[in-house]
Amino acid sequence: MPCYTVTVSTGSQWFAGTDDYIYITLLGTEGCSERTLLDKPLYNDFERGAVDSYDVRVEENLGDIVLVKIEKKKYWVHDDWYCRYITVKTPSGDHVEFPCFRWLVDDKEVVLRDGRAHLPQDDKTSMVKQHRLKELDMRRKACRWKEWQPGFPMSIDADRHKDLPRDIQFDSEKGVDFVLNYSKAMENLFVNQFMHMFQSSWNDFTDFEGIFVRIKNSISEYMMQHWKEDFMFGYQFLNGCNPVLIQKCSKLPDNFPVTHEMVSVSLERELTLEQEIEAGNIYIVDYKVLDGISANCTDPCTLQYLAAPICLLYKNARNKIMPIAIQLRQTPGEDNPIFLPTDGEYDWLLAKIWVRSTDFQHHQTITHLLKTHLITEVFAIAMYRQLPAVHPVYKLLVPHIRFTIAINTKAREQLICECGIFDKANGTGGGGHVQLVQKAMKSLTFRSLCFPDIIKGRGMDNKEELPTYFYRDDGYRVWEAIKSFVSDVVHIYYTSDEVLQEDEEIQGFVKDVCSFGMQDFDNCGFPKSLKSREELTEYLTVIVFTASAQHAAVNFGQYDWYSWIPNAASTMRRPPPKQKGLADVNLIIESLPDRGRSCWHLGAVWALSQYQENELYLGMYPDEHFIEKPVKAAMEKFRKQLAEITSSIKSRNEAKKLPYYNMSPDKIPNSVAV
Repeated sequence: MPCYTVTVSTGSQWFAGTDDYIYITLLGTEGCSERTLLDKPLYNDFERGAVDSYDVRVEENLGDIVLVKIEKKKYWVHDDWYCRYITVKTPSGDHVEFPCFRWLVDDKEVVLRDGRAHLPQDDKTSMVKQHRLKELDMRRKACRWKEWQPGFPMSIDADRHKDLPRDIQFDSEKGVDFVLNYSKAMENLFVNQFMHMFQSSWNDFTDFEGIFVRIKNSISEYMMQHWKEDFMFGYQFLNGCNPVLIQKCSKLPDNFPVTHEMVSVSLERELTLEQEIEAGNIYIVDYKVLDGISANCTDPCTLQYLAAPICLLYKNARNKIMPIAIQLRQTPGEDNPIFLPTDGEYDWLLAKIWVRSTDFQHHQTITHLLKTHLITEVFAIAMYRQLPAVHPVYKLLVPHIRFTIAINTKAREQLICECGIFDKANGTGGGGHVQLVQKAMKSLTFRSLCFPDIIKGRGMDNKEELPTYFYRDDGYRVWEAIKSFVSDVVHIYYTSDEVLQEDEEIQGFVKDVCSFGMQDFDNCGFPKSLKSREELTEYLTVIVFTASAQHAAVNFGQYDWYSWIPNAASTMRRPPPKQKGLADVNLIIESLPDRGRSCWHLGAVWALSQYQENELYLGMYPDEHFIEKPVKAAMEKFRKQLAEITSSIKSRNEAKKLPYYNMSPDKIPNSVAV
């Protein structure tokens, strides 16, 4: 009797093993095996991390093994099992790999294709065509679109993390419980001692050091020492948590009536303001998107306020970006003065604090939440709905959407929901963050996710003009490395543009993103079809870059830049000043977050800046969804490029008091998972 040797690999994550019965059926071109129980007497099969082998005997040769069906049946109580892969050794000695990398729950079966990637037009037999259609039908039923809030990108139809399909959930839900993590953060940072004084103000700036006591972080400590200085204020627009707003100023906005006389003392080149603008030395940051957003009013005992500043910046002779004028509201007038470095010390400091607080609101809600988390979830849902596991683009993308739907669902459940953690400390809590996303969506386009386009669109692409914009420089290199890798994979499977155009699944994926995920919002510019391999390469590069490098750049520096509370006030308790000469230390302290909100803020930025256990960084693909040698060669080339970038960044940072490493590939996780 012909004998097939079946090797089964169980995952190594927590609770991956099972005591349930596991059955297998081999389906070949010439026939199929009997349903066979995989069991070794007196041996505990399918333990966590185990690799077990079994013999499956058949009466006649099955031909080429096309599909493998796995079934799990309850032994005592339902016991989920994570299967990594199945390998089948045929009687002729060939080894056929069947990647799985999914959970088997309850009594449901899983049918696997062999590890080679196949486009839909490659499948010729009814057996594999039906398998493909059945897999997508099941996925579409499990992954349904839902509008969490009007005007938002669509999200997954699940109210709680535990409602998600098991393959989309975190391995361990405890690791992403926001309430648990924030409480742990505040305990670790020794800030619980202040919580009983929740609504009381601090006494002075040095008082904030009381919740800074356990911070062992060179950037945070440097920030604490220099946060009042203009160079530090300007530097953060380039390499802080929100390095995406600063742009070259070609013309002053009509609602920002800055004159040369106002700023002449700040200019160093004996040029007028107009000449400095023409020379390319003037930059601007405009927070007009926050104009009209409702401030947090969830706590009737504490009024909270927002602003919508405009900030003018100057590149001095030492290439430092320095603030030279700040207007805190969008409409000019006598009650909306333009603050200048020549004003009183505390007037100028308070104006800068307002800009930094506003930048924090923009960063958390638009740059971070909307443009990495929510956008990546759209791509992830569409991928599950439109691309079967055998599709090469599924294999390419699945490591980069790992846990994204799960973290976003958990955020909607605990963090950004009504009365969630976001409401406890943030000025845009209580609904303002929802308004802000809705407003930002009106200007979000596909091109605004293309890194080179957005850098060039802000006039920030000239390295010689601004040599210290490390976010730009490192981002370019990582973007090009990702694009090169994606292009290599695309050209392996798509031998011509016509092959791409005939791929109904990839066209369905792109259309699902635009028509459902983005709800066909006016002017969103997301393509509904792709005509060339170059277009597909750019599209996939956007997905991978957004989920990995862009998220890393705007997420993991939060503890560095936001742990010193005065530099990133999560809320303001006094309105923006309407005249000069009134600010003093007491007004600033009364404006900054109280003790309790400061503690929540610090716990939040600590928790959000932590890497996951067993984090997978860019270029790490331990789950071998691809088995083809050309793709593995492309992966190795990709890893070498990333290693070179990492080494270069490390060398640059060695001599810097403020190293920039948020775009270093060794610190870029593959996916949005925190």
